[in-house]
Amino acid sequence: MTLRYSFLLALLRADVLAWCHPFRGLVVSEIYLDVETQRLSSEVPGGWNSIRDFGLSVAVTWNEPAGFREWYEGDAARLIEELGTFDRVVTFNGVRFDFEVLAAYGNVQRLRAKSLDILKDLERRMGFRAKLQDVARSTLGKDKTGSGIDAVTWWRSGDPALQQRVVEYCRMDVELLRDIVAHGRSQGFVKVPSMGKDWTVYVAWGS
Repeated sequence: MTLRYSFLLALLRADVLAWCHPFRGLVVSEIYLDVETQRLSSEVPGGWNSIRDFGLSVAVTWNEPAGFREWYEGDAARLIEELGTFDRVVTFNGVRFDFEVLAAYGNVQRLRAKSLDILKDLERRMGFRAKLQDVARSTLGKDKTGSGIDAVTWWRSGDPALQQRVVEYCRMDVELLRDIVAHGRSQGFVKVPSMGKDWTVYVAWGS
């Protein structure tokens, strides 16, 4: 094989690869999402099979360059529309929970196709469902600022100060999620606790 032929073959191969991967090298736009609800599973007929009836209290998103943004029940349809403008929606249990909550307010089907669900990916790799708090503590040395039960209780109190705590709690969850993903991308792994020790879980979450 001549040098010229080899060069032309390499060019042809590069063209084929470029055609097969039209988005290679392009920047993917992404947004991080977490939602809190008005009701607990025990308060809704059907429980976890009726997540759409939980009701949205507040959602928080983060993306560059907008930073953190807050969305309330009256904003739900606009939030769904906004999420749909991004190439990727990053969540922790979004497929099972966050998208289902939002489904009460509009069509979220296209969001599922854009989903990077970190919980779902870790479950696939580890064989069990990890908690955001556990992954954050083991990977980042950081903790959540409350629980889902706390968030519902604070929101329903009607106290503006307590409702603001829900917003801050939701925002912290988004911040932890963002930082976990950043760690996974920069270091190639995250830490997940199980059976009394932290396990190194290698991940490939793109960029």
